[in-house]
Amino acid sequence: MRPNVIVFFTDQQRWDTVGPLTPNLERMAGHGTQATVAITPQPVCAPARSALQTGRYPTATGVHRNGRVLPPEERTLAHHFGAAGYATGYIGKWHLAGEEPVPEHRRGGYRSWLAANALEHTSDAYRTIVFDEANEPVMLPGYRSDALVDAAVRFVADHADEPFFLFLSFLEPHHQNELDNYPAPDGYEERYQGTWMPPDLATLGGTAHRHMGGYLGQVKRLDEGLGRLLDALRSMDLLDDTIVAYTSDHGNHFKTRNGEYKRSCHDASLRVPLALRGPGFDGGGAISRPVSTIDLPPTLLDAAGLPVPEEMQGRSFLPLLRDPGADWPEEVFFQVSESEVGRGIRTSRWKYYAVAEDADPWNDPAAARYREQALYDVVNDPYELVNLAGHASHERIAAELRERLVRRIVAAGEAEPV
Repeated sequence: MRPNVIVFFTDQQRWDTVGPLTPNLERMAGHGTQATVAITPQPVCAPARSALQTGRYPTATGVHRNGRVLPPEERTLAHHFGAAGYATGYIGKWHLAGEEPVPEHRRGGYRSWLAANALEHTSDAYRTIVFDEANEPVMLPGYRSDALVDAAVRFVADHADEPFFLFLSFLEPHHQNELDNYPAPDGYEERYQGTWMPPDLATLGGTAHRHMGGYLGQVKRLDEGLGRLLDALRSMDLLDDTIVAYTSDHGNHFKTRNGEYKRSCHDASLRVPLALRGPGFDGGGAISRPVSTIDLPPTLLDAAGLPVPEEMQGRSFLPLLRDPGADWPEEVFFQVSESEVGRGIRTSRWKYYAVAEDADPWNDPAAARYREQALYDVVNDPYELVNLAGHASHERIAAELRERLVRRIVAAGEAEPV
C-alpha cells in the first residue's frame, strides 16, 4: 500500500525559529528526518511555489517573479500523484494564478480545492475567506492557521479509505500586507515579544524589534496546528502510513538587507525549515549536507514509490538517508528576482553571490553578465555579517566558487553568463 502524503507549507518562516518554540516540529524531526541546511531556490513567494509544485527552477517554469502564472502545461505534484490514483487536495494560499478566484485550469491539477490565490488579500487573522471547487466563497471559522488545519483534518477524514496527497499552504508567519504587521492569535504577541532576537536582526535593526513578538506567536500557533494534525492522523490510525513534510517558501530578514522582507542572498531569506516523518523517513536522523526545497517534489514521489519525471531539476535526497556519503552536489543553487537579478550557490562552508549589472529585476528572468557581490564564510559567520567579496585573502576560493556557480547556472537551463 502506498503512503499518504501531506505537505505542511508555511510562508516566510526563518530556519532558526525551529527549536523550543516548536516542540511538535522538533519531535517530528527527531522521530523522522531533518534537513538542517535547507535552501529555497528563490526567496520570493510565487517562484518558490512554482518550484515546490514542479521540481523545476522558476526560470524553467516561467514563474521567475510574482505576478507570473504557472503554465497549464507544467506538470505538478498533483498531476503525478493523481495519475497514480491518489486523491489530491489543495488548501490555503496558491499564488500561482493571475486571478481570484482561481479557475479550474489554473489549479495545477488539484481535484479538491479550498484555496485563494492571494490569501493575504482575501482574509485577515480572524476572517479566512477561501474558494471551493465551484469558486464559491467559503468562510472558515477560527484563527486563520487553525481554520486551515481544521479543513485539512476534514479532508483527511473524507479520504481516509484511499491514498491521498494534500498540500496545506498557510499564510503565516507572513505579514498582513495592508497593515504591515504580523497578527498572532490574541495574547501570543505579548507572550513572545522581547524573548529572542537572531544575531543578524539584533545587529542590523530593521523592523524585527517591532514585529518579532507577533511573528513568533504565529510560528507557535502553526506548531500547535501541526500537533493537532498529527493527533488527528493518529486517531484515524493513519499516522504510520502518512508522510508529513514541513517546510516554507522562504525566510524573512525584516528589512535588514533591503526595503522589505525577503529577495536577498542571505540565509535569513533563503534558509527554511525542512523536516519529514512517515514511511521512508522515520529514523532518518539529520541530513547535514545542503539540500534545496526543489529536491522535495522528487523526494516525495520517490518515497511513495512513484517514478521521478526526467523534467524535474531537483533530485531525491532519499539516498542521503541510507548513506550520508552518497553522491550529492556540494552546493545548492539559487536565483533571486524582483529586487535584483541574482545568482548564487550555498555550500556547507561558503555562500557566493553575483548580481546582474544591466538587467530589469522585474521583467528580466536572467542576464548575460553578473558581478560578484557577496562571499560569506557561513561556518565562522553564520548570520552573514562580514562580506568577504573582493578581499585578496579570499580570491582563490572566490574564483573556484565562481566557476561552480557558472556550471550550475548552465545546468539550470540558462545560457552561460560572463
